[in-house]
Amino acid sequence: MAPVIEVETTGKRMEELILDVQQKIVAGLEAIDGQKFYQDRWTKGEGGYGISCVIQDGNVFEKGGVNTSIVQGVLSQDAVQRMRANHDGIDRSAKELPFFAAGISMVIHPSNPMAPTTHLNYRYFELVNSDGKKIWWFGGGADLTPSILFEEDARHFHKLHKEACDRHDPTFYPRFKKWADDYFLIKHRKETRGIGGIFFDDLSDKDPEELFAFVKDCAYTFLPSYIPIMKKRKDMEFTEDDKEFQLIRRGFYTEFNVMYDRGTWFGLQAPNPRVESILMTLPLHASWRYNYQPKGERHKALIEATHHPVEWA
Repeated sequence: MAPVIEVETTGKRMEELILDVQQKIVAGLEAIDGQKFYQDRWTKGEGGYGISCVIQDGNVFEKGGVNTSIVQGVLSQDAVQRMRANHDGIDRSAKELPFFAAGISMVIHPSNPMAPTTHLNYRYFELVNSDGKKIWWFGGGADLTPSILFEEDARHFHKLHKEACDRHDPTFYPRFKKWADDYFLIKHRKETRGIGGIFFDDLSDKDPEELFAFVKDCAYTFLPSYIPIMKKRKDMEFTEDDKEFQLIRRGFYTEFNVMYDRGTWFGLQAPNPRVESILMTLPLHASWRYNYQPKGERHKALIEATHHPVEWA
């Protein structure tokens, strides 16, 4: 049996936070779509549980998921190396290390190509070295992936996340905005997945309660950053070329998620991975056309932004 980590205040508060954020986001998205999310509560024999909230073929959302997981057990050294960019302080000699993780992960793919895909993830990890020393950190962020670029939407999304960052540390937004641009780079295509947002990982350089307050603020920023955009875009008219371009961009989205996304890799490396929940990030439909060339100026404008990231806030 895996050793049990005695999770202290931060871990328990993170668990409570993500469960509350999950239900608030689901309610906000259901109000836009008119269709209910399917809620699937699951448990893991090694320890832990989660709730997968999924919508598919909705009135507004083609596919989406808002998942929480609170799990503990042991991780192989290979999985530990993949889940954390900064390995300082981690016992590299141990074959396995006890861990605790609490996180929320969301991806929403609207049907209308005028409405942007969005992603959110906030998580808290603890590892225990062989000597009993606990290593903890926060990670996460939120980003926007439009097919059709509306600059006012980009400015709105970034502005609200900058304000959330600024309430805690004025260096956070410029650091985490650049981190998002770097992290969401599709390396083999030399362009970003979308127009970014914020991203951070291995965050443990302040008091855990300070960082928890920051993560909480960011998590509750999602609905006001996204719902007004959806209300404006979900019923807009679009062309067949717009739809084709959306499917091409969703192919790029898929490439990033299965090749580079750290959360996907960690999830699949964890003991007895829940594959359905991990891969809910993938779109229902995507396309790969040989030598595809964008046809419209607004499609080219999006590609310009993914090749040359913009300072939106």
